Amino acid sequence: MDARVVSGTAWVTGANSHEKHVVGLVAGRDFTHDGFIECAEVLAGDPAPDGSGPLEIARGIEIGHIFQLGTKYADVLDLKVLDENGKARTVTMGSYGIGVSRVLAAIAEANNDGKGLAWPKHLAPAQIHLVATGKDEEVFVKAEQLANEWTSAGIEVLFDDRKKVSPGVKFADSELLGLPIIVIVGRGLANGVVEVRQRASDERVEVPVDEVFERVLDLVKN
Repeated sequence: MDARVVSGTAWVTGANSHEKHVVGLVAGRDFTHDGFIECAEVLAGDPAPDGSGPLEIARGIEIGHIFQLGTKYADVLDLKVLDENGKARTVTMGSYGIGVSRVLAAIAEANNDGKGLAWPKHLAPAQIHLVATGKDEEVFVKAEQLANEWTSAGIEVLFDDRKKVSPGVKFADSELLGLPIIVIVGRGLANGVVEVRQRASDERVEVPVDEVFERVLDLVKN
């Protein structure tokens, strides 16, 4: 029965006869239980069990897990301990904790848009996605220089230096992967600028190439 059915409470229940019910059936006097289950459907507006007010329904993401393993693996391992009487007993096993894969799924669920992921800065696998586009060798040389400078400053950089991949594909990949800052070194380099995007807000600015190292460093730290 439901855990809310406590001894001394009176209930109306079926009588195992067509169109008949039993009224005033008292728990503990007229019937007992052989276990508990969750019978009630919780609805928005129901009173909270602790009296704190009406309940609200909200979405959540389960990231913890518990496995009741019993003696399944302990039997295989012949894992035993001595009880208080000095008798060997098979250990009952269980495991619980935060699931790493579930945490990643929760991050993705909470931080995405129609283009892909948008990693929070403090959780991102790298801070900068550096994209070199075009066929001009100078673009790749400058991009590699920036990658080395940021790496030397302790910033993790994902450097897309693929030369036979179109700019459109590279841009789509950068949005899909969703690192916090996307730096594009491309045709703007001829005019002395590179593009800096903030993935979450989609804010885009052209920054003079001589200033981009410090500007991006400030974005990463702040």
